[in-house]
Amino acid sequence: MDSAAVLLMGRLGLSDEELCATLDSNPIEIISDSLDHRPELPILLQLSEEAQACVGPEVLKLWLRTDGPSGRPIEHLLARDFAAFESAVVTLVERGFVIGGGS
Repeated sequence: MDSAAVLLMGRLGLSDEELCATLDSNPIEIISDSLDHRPELPILLQLSEEAQACVGPEVLKLWLRTDGPSGRPIEHLLARDFAAFESAVVTLVERGFVIGGGS
């Protein structure tokens, strides 16, 4: 299964439940690749691709679950706060893997 949702899941190391929460979807929509109506999916793929290109796949997965200047990026995804997630990705790309609440 090579759907965009599954690509995002693998790239970020998301569980099934985390992916469903992030996309506000259910497993049937993901399995059947019926997420064309989700505008956030291509945006999240683009953001995560840029971040992965800067830090590599394993660091990206670690970064997602580590406290950074604005909290844990996984929490932004689960809360569907995509603006905060994008801001965290920008920080990652511009400053590197920053741990904790520094400025």
